[in-house]
Amino acid sequence: MELGFPLLWLSLVLPVLASLTIVALPPRTAYWLVAITLAIPGIVSSYYAFQGVLSEGIIDPVSLNLSNIGIGVVALAVDGFSYPFVLGVSVVTALVAVYGYKYMEVRLREMEGEGERAPGHAAYLILYSIFSSTMLGIAYSLNFLLFIIFLELSLLSSFLLIAFYGYGDRRRIALLYFVWTHIAGALALLGGLYYVIKTGTFDVATVEGGRIVYFSSPADRSVYAAIAGVSLLLGMLVKMAVFGVHMWLPYAHAEAPTPISALLSPNLIGLGGYGIARFAAAFYPWLLEDLKPLLVGLAFVTIVYGGLVALSQLDFKRLLAYSSISQMGYMLLALSTLHPLGFAAASLIFLGHAVGKAVLFMTAGVFITEAHGLRNIARMGGLARLYPLTAAAALIGFLHLAGIPPAFGFWGELYLTLSVLNYPGYSDAVSLGLLAIILIVAFTVTAAYSFITMRRIFFGRPRADMDAREEVDGFKSTVVLLAVLGVALFLLAGPMVTDLAASSLAMVEAFLS
Repeated sequence: MELGFPLLWLSLVLPVLASLTIVALPPRTAYWLVAITLAIPGIVSSYYAFQGVLSEGIIDPVSLNLSNIGIGVVALAVDGFSYPFVLGVSVVTALVAVYGYKYMEVRLREMEGEGERAPGHAAYLILYSIFSSTMLGIAYSLNFLLFIIFLELSLLSSFLLIAFYGYGDRRRIALLYFVWTHIAGALALLGGLYYVIKTGTFDVATVEGGRIVYFSSPADRSVYAAIAGVSLLLGMLVKMAVFGVHMWLPYAHAEAPTPISALLSPNLIGLGGYGIARFAAAFYPWLLEDLKPLLVGLAFVTIVYGGLVALSQLDFKRLLAYSSISQMGYMLLALSTLHPLGFAAASLIFLGHAVGKAVLFMTAGVFITEAHGLRNIARMGGLARLYPLTAAAALIGFLHLAGIPPAFGFWGELYLTLSVLNYPGYSDAVSLGLLAIILIVAFTVTAAYSFITMRRIFFGRPRADMDAREEVDGFKSTVVLLAVLGVALFLLAGPMVTDLAASSLAMVEAFLS
């Protein structure tokens, strides 16, 4: 259905405008205003989800038809498939905005004490709002060129946030992040251009009678199409940081300021999976069909490698960064099935990861801020006695990753299992047995690093002398609130799953017809 008001476009503009108020209002007030505006897309899309109309999609009335110059229609929309992406970005960025005020107060003082001259709250909040808004724009996009533009803007703003406010050799790490992700963007764009040459548009769907209708893909299996498809797919795989093209992620995500880490790992890299489902599968579905066994193997290696390396880390944030690599393996495994249940699983995995990993990065930020920069797991232990609410929130965060109720992450792993069991073309006993082993090993590795880390940090004998105690303030309340929302989403997943299943089926049927 077409909205009667340009809510989607406004939801991208309002956070940036709200951030500009920091020049006239107290910083804390400006942070709250940004948070409120970032929450709007999640509230609006959830309203329509409970109305049961997202299977058809909601379309912003403001659009720009550039079909005469081969671009297509520049418009914003949300359907059942993109709703979990929109909700994840909206909820996490809103709560992390509030969380970020105290964190950045401490970080800026710390940098001043080290003789660093970093930009203050104003530059941070403006860049943060741009970063958050452009991630929402990515999830709204049905036009590949618009997707690339929002993606590049999100990468530029996050690059500056790492370079200005990160840890360690932050400028070199920011440059590493910038180079890898922009090479990936260039590869993706080159792959999309061939599709445009063949079809005359960057669009993957049109709007008919207020409904989103997906195009069928052109039947072009030429060598040039294969090269273009590999280029697009490789670009998205770099964005996801799957095994083999993951080297940049542990540095960038571990050394970014922690509020930005909480957005990078759950949200931004997961939007690479959105790009595969929305565009790579639309433009070159036959290529993904041919590469199924390779992609499944790559996904499995990514899950296990990321999980085992995470288990060996002593730096809490670096552990979470490798965990994100592992979680992207789950998204890739779901998408590799090219089954509607797999597409639904990828979207649900994104939301569970967005909420769970944000909670865990925010937990790490609590100790960095209140325990003199504590990040070394070897110096932790017994922290549940000092920080019981934070420990409870962290447990829910790990439950999301492991897919255990009452965390929302359960639904992603359930749909992933269903999609693998319905894996097209692999219904014999041997193949199903092999796929079952892959899932069991993957789930075991994730559960192992999740609960071993939980025990090392929060239970057992204290390994550090700490005078800090948990005081419930706005800073830690955001961590607890996000954890509680993750449980609420588990209980209220019905409308989301219904529309998601319908949209995923429509996408797969159109792309593979």
